[in-house]
Amino acid sequence: MEDADKKIRPIRSYILRQGRLTKYQSMAIEKFADEFIIPVSDEYIDWNAIFSANNKEKFIEIGFGMGDTTAEIAMNMPEKNFVGIEVHSPGVGNLINKIKKHQLSNLKIIQYDAVEVIDKMIADASLDGILIFFPDPWHKKRHNKRRLIKEAFLKKIARKIKDTGYIHIATDWEDYALWIIDEIKKCNNLLLKSKKYHSKPNYRPFTKYEKRGVNLGHKVWDIILSRT
Repeated sequence: MEDADKKIRPIRSYILRQGRLTKYQSMAIEKFADEFIIPVSDEYIDWNAIFSANNKEKFIEIGFGMGDTTAEIAMNMPEKNFVGIEVHSPGVGNLINKIKKHQLSNLKIIQYDAVEVIDKMIADASLDGILIFFPDPWHKKRHNKRRLIKEAFLKKIARKIKDTGYIHIATDWEDYALWIIDEIKKCNNLLLKSKKYHSKPNYRPFTKYEKRGVNLGHKVWDIILSRT
């Protein structure tokens, strides 16, 4: 008989494969973590304490990968503050180096599971926007349960944005785009900003990977949501 008190492990939307951490990335984390990485806590983020300019709009990006897009957005929108959330160390180290190189005072990092960060560290109705660009599509049917964008998650993050805020999701996997639309329809607290898909906003950079895909005939679906 199984132990009734045994905890049920949550299904993660990622597998923690750290990959090769370069010397440059490792040194960035070692030297500058205290400056650019927000410690994980059970308390809400104090945006006023983290950023010197406390009247700026507040955004989080969930799963920033190697951080190239994150850094570019922060550079192009200095009037907004950003917190990027990522579990993988190579991307964290790479983004720290970009923050240093471009002297980005409006960008910080949390290295932890985004779902737990949202639960513990993000107050309701505190964000102007949430960005989720190219989440893992987990394209095999047996792996669909690992997909990040599901009804429960959408309802959770909807509570974190202000009435005037928005959620922007982008994917280059059509099946995932259709899945996301279906999950949105189950949420009574979210509304699509366009009939279905949105044209690419100027603030989302056109990455080299996206350009390569477009050249091969692949599409990207942008989905932008607001609170009802």
